[in-house]
Amino acid sequence: MFRRGLFYAYLSIYLRYYLDLSVTETTLFATLPMLANIIAQTFVWGRLSDRFQLRRTLILWGEFSGAAGTVLIWAFHVLTDSPHVAGYIVILGLTVVEMFWSMSNIGWSALISDLYPEQKRNEVQGRLASVGGLGRLFGIWLGGLLYDGMGRMYNGWGFESGVLFFAAAGVMLISMLPVRFLPEGGVDRQHDTQSECDARCRADSIRLYAVFLVAMTLINFGRNCVMTIQSQYLFLDSGFAVSSKMLGYIFNTETAAIILLGLFSGGIGRRIGNGRAVCLGALASALYLILFVTSDQLVWIFIANFIRGAGAVIILAASYAMASILIPPDLRGRLFGYFNATLFLSWGVAGTLIAGPIVDTMEFMGFAQVAAYKAAYLAALAMTLAGLVLQLVLVFILMPRAGIRKALK
Repeated sequence: MFRRGLFYAYLSIYLRYYLDLSVTETTLFATLPMLANIIAQTFVWGRLSDRFQLRRTLILWGEFSGAAGTVLIWAFHVLTDSPHVAGYIVILGLTVVEMFWSMSNIGWSALISDLYPEQKRNEVQGRLASVGGLGRLFGIWLGGLLYDGMGRMYNGWGFESGVLFFAAAGVMLISMLPVRFLPEGGVDRQHDTQSECDARCRADSIRLYAVFLVAMTLINFGRNCVMTIQSQYLFLDSGFAVSSKMLGYIFNTETAAIILLGLFSGGIGRRIGNGRAVCLGALASALYLILFVTSDQLVWIFIANFIRGAGAVIILAASYAMASILIPPDLRGRLFGYFNATLFLSWGVAGTLIAGPIVDTMEFMGFAQVAAYKAAYLAALAMTLAGLVLQLVLVFILMPRAGIRKALK
């Protein structure tokens, strides 16, 4: 989480304003790497994890590969004199890195379900999000300082000099140390075949899981498709014209909400059910998008980002718990790959296919920049609300018909 806060909060600005890529092109830094991540998770590492029941091993190799690859990206992208080529080297380099870093993603997703019972998974995910929020908080703060050399250099210096790349890689290597003390994880196949869920129960769970994936795709794509353009929107001279330092404060308002709500998200899921908690998080995300469209004062942007963080951590914890119950234990590697896809692809694919083209097309047609960005936020709002409706149908109609227990609803 430190690495994501340090790196991705400012990479969009670096690609857009320093390396001169278009808005749609800048979204590729999230789209192509996340596509590679999910394809590798689902078809390579997930299958490997299920076959050999490997969890910790995948996490360690994933983090090491990510650290080494991050340094190589910097080394290659500074070799060219063309800013445009340098931008695509960064994007393609991240794509290759994510193919191997995805070992870590699928490893921890399955490991949590291996180690904790159903009723604890929401709480564990919330606490992990809270701890991760501390890393994100420090990463965004440090990234804001290093992006322009603490105001003594120029915008983009942190990336071009390599400081941000090396800092991200270093922390990824440090993160391997505590992971070495975790158990390998995995499930006992013979024990699993004797579980209380018969063939019909298993089929119903997989069917409901498919509906749940569609709902989560809409919710996550809606709330996250604007994240690759949010920094650009706040940087606009005709808009809020924030500095990199102020941008860090705005992002860390969201982080503060993640830290605080992460401590209580488990209790929310226990009281109202994980499915209803996902609905609550989606409502918060919709409110955040509405405030971004309607606000013309920076204070409301801070409030909106706090609400976004609250919604994000509730969705993260409750949706993971919901998925972990619906997924048969012996299929955790592969099916968690699909679940992770709804989140990971939402930062990139939705930005490239929806937010980026909307902004570029409206600017080409002569609309003001602020209006173009707000139109992207309206499209994001429509997707989020569509996902919320489907989740409501799942929780209040489909699950009761299937006799799903209260803890899951």
